[in-house]
Amino acid sequence: MCVATFSFRQHGLRNEPRLLTPQRACAQTTHLFLLMRLQTSAEFVMFDHRVFVNRSLTLENIKCYGFDMDYTLATYKSPDYESLGFELMRDRMVSVGYPHELLRYTYDPSFPTRGLVIDTIYGNLLKVDANGNILVCSHGFHFLKGDQIHSYYPNKFIQRDDTDRFYILNTLFNLSETYLYACLVDFFTRCTRYTNLLKGYQHGDLFMSFRSMFQDVRDAMDFIHDTGVLKEQTIKNLDKYLSRDPQLPQLLTRIKEIAKVFLATNSDYNYTEPGSEIKSWRSFFDLIVVDTRKPLFFAEGTVLRQVDTNTGKLRIGTYTGDLQHGTVYSGGSSDIVCDLLDVKGKDILYIGDHIFGDILKSKKRQGWKTFLVVPELAKELQVWEEKKSKNKEAQSATGQQQSRVS
Repeated sequence: MCVATFSFRQHGLRNEPRLLTPQRACAQTTHLFLLMRLQTSAEFVMFDHRVFVNRSLTLENIKCYGFDMDYTLATYKSPDYESLGFELMRDRMVSVGYPHELLRYTYDPSFPTRGLVIDTIYGNLLKVDANGNILVCSHGFHFLKGDQIHSYYPNKFIQRDDTDRFYILNTLFNLSETYLYACLVDFFTRCTRYTNLLKGYQHGDLFMSFRSMFQDVRDAMDFIHDTGVLKEQTIKNLDKYLSRDPQLPQLLTRIKEIAKVFLATNSDYNYTEPGSEIKSWRSFFDLIVVDTRKPLFFAEGTVLRQVDTNTGKLRIGTYTGDLQHGTVYSGGSSDIVCDLLDVKGKDILYIGDHIFGDILKSKKRQGWKTFLVVPELAKELQVWEEKKSKNKEAQSATGQQQSRVS
C-alpha cells in the first residue's frame, strides 16, 4: 500500500514527498490521496511499500472505514476497460446518426488523462493548473502552439467555475469519453464534407456545434451506463476487465478486526455480486449499500430499501429497523449509514476514486475523513524518481568537470 498527497505538473511532480516508515505508518497516515494496491510489475515495485504524506491523521481515532467499489476495491484492467467503454460509446454515436467513418477509430490510452477540461464553445481539450492557467491545449489530436492558444484565450486563462462552458473530466470513467470527443473533433476537422467554423461545423443547412457534440458524447456515456450494456459486457468477461487482488481479503479482514467496515457503491446489487472477487465477500463488511446515487447520497439521499440477495430485487417499503448483518441495502444516505453503524462523521475514513462524488461531498457535508485513490500517481512517482536520478548524475558530472578545470 502506498499513500501520496502531492500535486504534479505537466512534466513531473511539484514537491518532493516526505517518506513515512512502516512503523510510523501504523499510527499515522495521510488525509486525501491514497495510492493503493499498486501493480507489482518491475517498473512500479520500488514504490510498493512506501507511504508519502503531507498531513497526518491518527488512525486510533477512526472507528469506521468506508469503501467505494468501482476503481477502488474493484480495479479494472487498463486500457482494456477504457477501450470497451470507448467502443460502446462510439457504436452508440454511429447508431444515432454520426458518420460510419468513426468506426475506424480505436482507443489510444496514451492520449487521455484524468483532469482535462473540455471547452464546449470551441471544442478544445485543456490542461489547466489550479488557478485556471492553460498549460496544454489541443483541438482534436492537434496540439496548439502559443499564438494559436492566444487566439482562443488571450490571457491563456479560463474561469474554471464557469461550469456551463467548461466540463472537467475528473473520473477514470471519463477517459473513454475524453478520447471519443477528441476523435469527433479530429474527424470533422479533417472531413472535406464539413466546413470548419469557430464554434462548430457546417454541412449544407446543418450546423453542428461543439456544444451539441459534447452533449451527444455525454448522452452516449449515460446510455451505456443506464442501459447496463457496459456492466453486461464486464460481467461476461470478468477475467479480461477486472483485476483480482489476492491480498484484498487480508486487507479487509485486518481492518475489520479493529474497526467497522462498510461498502457504499453507486452500482446495483446484480453488478456488485458477480463483481466481487470471492464468494464470501459480504462477510468482510458490517454494512453494504448499493445504488447510493452519490453525490446525492451525501445530501438528502434516497429511500433506504432492503435487497433480496436471492433475486437481486428490492423489497417494498422503506427500511426503518436496526442494522442486520449480512443484509444488503439499496439507496439511503450518509446520515443513515452513521445511524446504522452508530458512528459520527468524524469517526469515518472513506476511500474512493471520485474527487467530487466520493471525496469533496463526504468531507464538506458530513465531515468524513477521506482518501482519494489515484492509480496514475504510480507512473508519476516513476517519472519523478527517474528525473531525480538524472539530475543527480548531471550535477555530479558537472562537479567533476569543474574539479578538473580547477
